[in-house]
Amino acid sequence: MQNDQGRIAIVTGASRGIGMAIARQLASDGYRIVAVARAEEALTALVDSLPTQSLAVPTDLSESGAARHVVDQALRNFERIDAIVNNAGATPRGDFLSFEDEDWHAGFELKFFAAARLCRHAWPALVESGGCIVNIAGIGGRTGNAEFTIGGSVNAALLNLTKSLADRGVRDGIRVNAVNPSSIATERTQKRIAALATEKGITVEAAAAALASHLRVARFGTPEEIAQVVGFLASDGASYMQGAIVDVDGGQTRTL
Repeated sequence: MQNDQGRIAIVTGASRGIGMAIARQLASDGYRIVAVARAEEALTALVDSLPTQSLAVPTDLSESGAARHVVDQALRNFERIDAIVNNAGATPRGDFLSFEDEDWHAGFELKFFAAARLCRHAWPALVESGGCIVNIAGIGGRTGNAEFTIGGSVNAALLNLTKSLADRGVRDGIRVNAVNPSSIATERTQKRIAALATEKGITVEAAAAALASHLRVARFGTPEEIAQVVGFLASDGASYMQGAIVDVDGGQTRTL
């Protein structure tokens, strides 16, 4: 990967898992990072560990004014924005009939509306820098699943936003792409495996193997593998990629 020294990337959901791996990858590529999440202590520890001058902005992106605050902090401290990685947001699994309106609102607020707001507020700065946006969605946006109605709906909306902004970005000189992770060994996945082990009365290792087999993948991916794809999409090597939706799921998605 080329050295992106001097470029500025805002990474949301950066305090753990995929977001933290993305922040580390982009920093290793030379980006200075504006790391955003609610967990202030973890965020500060991350920024202190990065090899480039970076900034922690602890905030709750589900609040309507938070995205503007993040952009203001980035411009105040670094005077430019070159990349946005929208990674914040997790949605619950469960029975469609068990969800209330509040569950749907929470899912869309943090993952979809936060991304839309951040893109909107950062757009002028990205036009100036000729920058890029990478949205982290998920394969649930491509295929329906009875246990993932909120997440699938949110991801589908985020993928459509990606395509719409990519269309606008052709005119404005901003690249917009998305990554669809699945079957990644994050903390959330580990909790799902542990719950399965308890439910079935088997070891965690056996539960992990059973879940991987159920998902029809050879193994679980790592956050770092997602981060490497994001690093490429945020680099000049991806300068002709526009509106691309990249599945990084070990072959779990079997549709066109």
